[in-house]
Amino acid sequence: MEGFLTTPVGIFAITLAQTLALLVPVLMGVAYLTLAERKVLAAMQLRKGPNVVGPFGLLQPFADAIKMLMKETIVPSGANRYLFLFAPMLTFMLAMLAWAVIPVNEGWAIADINVGILYLFAISSLGVYGVIIAGWASNSKYAFLGALRSAAQMVSYEVSMGFVIVTVLMCVGSLNLTAVVKAQETVWFFIPLFPMFIIFFISTLAETNRAPFDLPEGESELVAGFFVEYSSMSFALFFLGEYANMILMSALTTILFLGGWLPPMDIAPFNWLPGPIWFILKICLCLFTFIWVRATFPRYRYDQLMRLGWKVFLPFSLVWLVLTAAVLKLTGWLPA
Repeated sequence: MEGFLTTPVGIFAITLAQTLALLVPVLMGVAYLTLAERKVLAAMQLRKGPNVVGPFGLLQPFADAIKMLMKETIVPSGANRYLFLFAPMLTFMLAMLAWAVIPVNEGWAIADINVGILYLFAISSLGVYGVIIAGWASNSKYAFLGALRSAAQMVSYEVSMGFVIVTVLMCVGSLNLTAVVKAQETVWFFIPLFPMFIIFFISTLAETNRAPFDLPEGESELVAGFFVEYSSMSFALFFLGEYANMILMSALTTILFLGGWLPPMDIAPFNWLPGPIWFILKICLCLFTFIWVRATFPRYRYDQLMRLGWKVFLPFSLVWLVLTAAVLKLTGWLPA
């Protein structure tokens, strides 16, 4: 058996099993995140939310999935058919590929590579292409305007996110995500780097096109934004991609600032729960904040969105990066 596991077929089988063990829970999480969002928003607006399909509405995500599967996929007559259908698949695939380097526990990563942060940067940067292709291939001015908005928004906030991540990496001295978590055994980084934690979380809202930064999907002026022409499973893939990115960004926030799978304190009863449970609980806390923000804040104007990204977050994160480097150098934590 050991000999088989070292053959190419055995390595492929192990990788496939690891991939399914990670992606199946992620997809189930995406399905139930849609239900959780509707339930939380309903509670905040003093109404019930989905409560008919199954006990407490727990089968609602499956009813929605079946409805999407049974609908017809309509391709507009003036659209580029191949790119139109490729765009949602690209968005969904990139959302899944990013999970390859996420460590759920120590040693629990499909690919525990030393440049995990760079891999995530590359995947998240490619994510904008799915939106741009969808907007252009739809042959609709509303979809195209939504795609342009999304491209500008994601590029703008990726810059400040980059400076935030560089600040964390300076404190760690490694690009490996497992090393980032282990560096927080004494204190989680959200305490010494609290302003950067806030900037990073707000930037993840903009990066995932979530309220109050959901301008690419502005119903009031763009009908529905870049996916206005989509229906059936092509629309569902965009939907799944957005919610999978929400979970991914929450996982990244957990790894960079909230200690990953580490408990708050290494004493009972905190250390009784296994690491993956702590990791999931922290992700759920971040996702709840995503939904809370949506229920609380009105949508920004586009000029306000750009001003916040370029005139507030970018200079502040750059100044904090320099200050962090200076403190680490003076205290001797930063290598020469």
